[in-house]
Amino acid sequence: MSNTHAARDLDTSRPHSARMYDYYLGGKDHFPVDKQAAEAVAEAYPGIFTCARENRAFMHRATRVLAQEHNIRQWLDIGTGIPTEPNVHQVAQSVVPDARVVYADNDPLVLKYAERLMRSTPQGRTTYLEADVNDPGSLLNAPELAETLDLSQPIALSLNALMHFITDTADPYGIVNRLMAALPSGSALALSHCTPDFDPPTWEKVTDIYTGSGTPVQFRPHKDVARFFEGLDLLTPGVTVGHRWRPTHPAGSETPTDAQVSLWAGVGIKP
Repeated sequence: MSNTHAARDLDTSRPHSARMYDYYLGGKDHFPVDKQAAEAVAEAYPGIFTCARENRAFMHRATRVLAQEHNIRQWLDIGTGIPTEPNVHQVAQSVVPDARVVYADNDPLVLKYAERLMRSTPQGRTTYLEADVNDPGSLLNAPELAETLDLSQPIALSLNALMHFITDTADPYGIVNRLMAALPSGSALALSHCTPDFDPPTWEKVTDIYTGSGTPVQFRPHKDVARFFEGLDLLTPGVTVGHRWRPTHPAGSETPTDAQVSLWAGVGIKP
């Protein structure tokens, strides 16, 4: 897992979804080709910056709620993307210093930055494994997973802004079901997913930009996002727009519109 290996595998000839997301968040880990594609998305959908920020904010709140109210001490974060602080382990360990987190991504770009994900508290532990969500078996059987997480104790599966990159032909519900089936009772699913529900024509344009740049996407309506939580006990307020899930907006701050956010989010507990 050397950085040299990762750097050699980077393809800077076409836009990359993780680097585009980094651009939306105001990061610096992207190339001109990514900026160009991201700006095309922003022209069609100016809310993309709000969507990205609210997705991060949902992840932070969901992680805190699971640690504080549901005694979760372990996380499996798939589709990690380029690290943006605070990362899952920093949020979790700020609540429970002994939290353990496994990050998984199949992307050499993310691998390049993986050392940023390894800065754990002394009491806790973090690791990074190279794995593809399309192959849940290899992910669940990875030695790094068993070395870091105790599969007999509850684990939060964190799938933030990931599943819209898994089209129906790749069986997204089967993937999530298989991952959750491997986790014990008391485990959780925290999931966010972009949606065309509030502005279908705009999201059609966004779909075309991603698909045209070589990244197939499928942005789903509410009922299809809710399907990921079948068999789980949804925490209140259910599957809702990202910024409406347990909001902690300071008084007087401007609340974005649902259309700007265009992100369904929810957390469910496995009975």
